[in-house]
Amino acid sequence: IRCVSLLRKGTQKQGKTNMLQAIGRASTRLASSLRRATAPTAFVRDRASAVGARGFSASADTKDLKLFDKILIANRGEIACRIIRTCKKLGVRTVAVYSDADKNSQHVKLADEAYHIGEAAAAKSYLVADRILDVCKQSGAQAVHPGYGFLSENAAFARSCGEANIKFIGPPIPAIDAMGSKSESK
Repeated sequence: IRCVSLLRKGTQKQGKTNMLQAIGRASTRLASSLRRATAPTAFVRDRASAVGARGFSASADTKDLKLFDKILIANRGEIACRIIRTCKKLGVRTVAVYSDADKNSQHVKLADEAYHIGEAAAAKSYLVADRILDVCKQSGAQAVHPGYGFLSENAAFARSCGEANIKFIGPPIPAIDAMGSKSESK
């Protein structure tokens, strides 16, 4: 909830132009948000001990405060690597997806599990929501993080995640819908 509220605040101030940057900032804050969301009230008030200089403190008690056991990252490249590293600090197992072109990519090597989802073209792999959801079910992932682009701005995918009892780690559906409308996003 904290991550979503940070994202909402960022989108209201910045508009659609910088939405992807807001999603990126929200994902880098995921660790500290998850930690604060599950921490005792007294711990949350002690912000200095909960958040390090870069917005995350990898202390020993972090692994006791996780919300998910396994997250699927529905993206590739550097953003997927950053999300995987953050999940590892939290003790959350990660699932990567990859296309033919990405089978030897760094995000595939860093993840605990990796699944092939299609051809090199994004339209035939990373943008096929049904394949992503099938991998979630097959791998036992409890949540999906879309990263930048691809499915992060797809309200239908976010709804499909909810219907499949898989948490969508990203902007709320109304915010995604508003981004699609120029008048609402302003």
